[in-house]
Amino acid sequence: MKSVLAFLCLCAAAVPGGWLLGGPPETKKVPVAEAYHGETVVEDYRWLEDQTQPEVKQWMKDQNLHSREFLDALPGRKEVRQKLTELYSSSSVVFSSPVYRGGKYFALRYEPGQQHESLVTLPNLDAVDSLQFVVDPNKLVQDSSISIDWFEPSPDGRLVAVSLSTDGSESGDVHVYDLTQQMKEVDVIARVNAGTAGGDLAWSPDSSGVYYTRYPRPGERPDDEMGFFQQGWYHRIGTPADSDRYELGKDFPRIAEIEFEMHDRSGQLLVTVQDGDSGRFAHFLRAPDGTYRQFSTFDDEIVQATFGADESLFVLTRKNAPRGSIIRMSTKTLSASDAAVVVPHGPDTIVNSFYRSPPSLLATETRLFVLYQLGGPSKIRVFDYAGHQMTSPQQNPVSTVDGMSPLPNDQVLFTTVSYVTPETTLLFDSLKETTTRVAAFSDSTEPLKNVEVRREFATSKDGTKIPVNILSPIKADKSKPGPCVVYGYGGYAISVTPEFDPTLQVLLDSGCQYAVANLRGGSEFGEEWHQQGMLLKKQNVFDDFAAVCQYMIAQGYTTSQQLAIMGRSNGGLLMGAMVTQHPQLFRTSVAHVGIYDILRNELSTNGSFNIPEFGSVKDPAQFRALRAYSPYHNVKDGVKYPSMLFITAENDPRVDPMQSRKMTARLQAATSSERPILLRISATGGHGLSSSLDELIDEGVDVYSFVLHELGIQFAQP
Repeated sequence: MKSVLAFLCLCAAAVPGGWLLGGPPETKKVPVAEAYHGETVVEDYRWLEDQTQPEVKQWMKDQNLHSREFLDALPGRKEVRQKLTELYSSSSVVFSSPVYRGGKYFALRYEPGQQHESLVTLPNLDAVDSLQFVVDPNKLVQDSSISIDWFEPSPDGRLVAVSLSTDGSESGDVHVYDLTQQMKEVDVIARVNAGTAGGDLAWSPDSSGVYYTRYPRPGERPDDEMGFFQQGWYHRIGTPADSDRYELGKDFPRIAEIEFEMHDRSGQLLVTVQDGDSGRFAHFLRAPDGTYRQFSTFDDEIVQATFGADESLFVLTRKNAPRGSIIRMSTKTLSASDAAVVVPHGPDTIVNSFYRSPPSLLATETRLFVLYQLGGPSKIRVFDYAGHQMTSPQQNPVSTVDGMSPLPNDQVLFTTVSYVTPETTLLFDSLKETTTRVAAFSDSTEPLKNVEVRREFATSKDGTKIPVNILSPIKADKSKPGPCVVYGYGGYAISVTPEFDPTLQVLLDSGCQYAVANLRGGSEFGEEWHQQGMLLKKQNVFDDFAAVCQYMIAQGYTTSQQLAIMGRSNGGLLMGAMVTQHPQLFRTSVAHVGIYDILRNELSTNGSFNIPEFGSVKDPAQFRALRAYSPYHNVKDGVKYPSMLFITAENDPRVDPMQSRKMTARLQAATSSERPILLRISATGGHGLSSSLDELIDEGVDVYSFVLHELGIQFAQP
């Protein structure tokens, strides 16, 4: 009888609900004091910052083991894994990111069950049976560690440059493949892309060489400076790297981010430079003879430019136009003051694009396609070169449109997606005014089932109306509150738009609601909306999200004990602020790759690029704002904190994983509740932008099992 009781007690200790037997691994405290503008800040876990140290590696191993003991014991994991595997495999083969060059289409191809996308060519959009593989990362190595960052075909379609990186690092070398030589790799250009300033490349009009972003080579800078000082260089295909030609950038900021656009007809090169992640841009135009002319500075409020079919430039400016206006500038004078206004400032925000994202401003032979942000949803509007509004493509009313790609004869490919329906690629013929679906480039994943979507508004602390998009199971009992997950981001002028996530079916089938907040700090309502959530006004973002959570409770959707919150990256910072400022508002939180020690964030490589968004401790006023909300520094001993699952990866190039290590240790030591504070560390992942299928499924199983358990609900098949 005693042995039976002992077995039952052991099982009870291993069942999630409180801490595992013995609690989390103990973390030593090594106090370190640092003075900022007359204030001394003391912390205990700075020793966890260097993951190359043996004792930090052992700590990470112990934390992962502790988390695995908890997560692996959660009920329903097998069923959740089966469902996620089914959802990720429910689509047929899908093609995406089409680019037309040299009479053929280049596109990414994803086959269900594979770890990564491959790059292929097709003779036309429907000729999927005639495709040719250019590079398939799934076959390059056995461990699925290589992925495609981006690709750029040559104008004649004979060559294609592909940035490849490993283990989610985004540290990409460009590999050049020759389609006329059975996809032979004919060149490699090192250190073109990184997770800090990104990377880009543009072909010369004759396809003989490329203008590319170049990071320092070994020996040119100290090891801790290798992710900075991006410059523009030229490489002639087939020649040694040491013969490459410097173009520009030696006098650019340390945190410069460079993007290229070539005008094939004239041979002029447009260079856009961003000052870190500031949203402030400078622009240069290179003539075919190699001379450069600068036509905007970081302070001119010109945020984007693109070539027209002729040699003019269409320029997006926010000068006296916070939501954007478009002017047409001559490349001969490059004078904004003499440029004609083509699209005037209006009530909706013109989206600007950068960092190799699909263009939001696209000129074809006679048309100008402009992407507008409508507070979350988006829409394409079409103008002629004189600014007269023309017929626009057919678009769903509450959806995200993106992925514009030009074709001959004023045709454009674009994508559309909603919260409920998967991504569809459409072909718009602006001359015939027709919009048709491209089947091979449309995701055949089933739409979310048994769900309804509503858009409502919460009121923030200062009276600002904050949109919240609510997905609810149709069969949910609306007479009483139910479980709910709220997601937020709020930063970097990134709009949170409708997005299809088939894995949400796990929550919806289990009776859980899902809500997405459009917080200040994004650009859903223009640059003013962004500025109200950055630098000294960052606290507005946290107040907005708290207001959304309080709204969901007040309206009877949920209760504090049935509420989970989620965020990623800048949204992870949001999670940290919520747990320290409102620990009783929600039951649990999942924080992906977040920033928590905001005072030391700027010391990491990518943290330097974040200074324009967050501020710097070197500035007294900015330090005070940072210190006031820095999650790591605002954890208080003895508080009953909600349960938390921190997720990070050793190869993350954008947020130093030490952030999650330090915050986990601090919360584990401080909390007086029995709710788990867990840290999940991936050894083969990065910031999540190029994760393998296995990584996605493994992480999804942990996240959904954790959330369902903490909210007290079981996964249920429909």
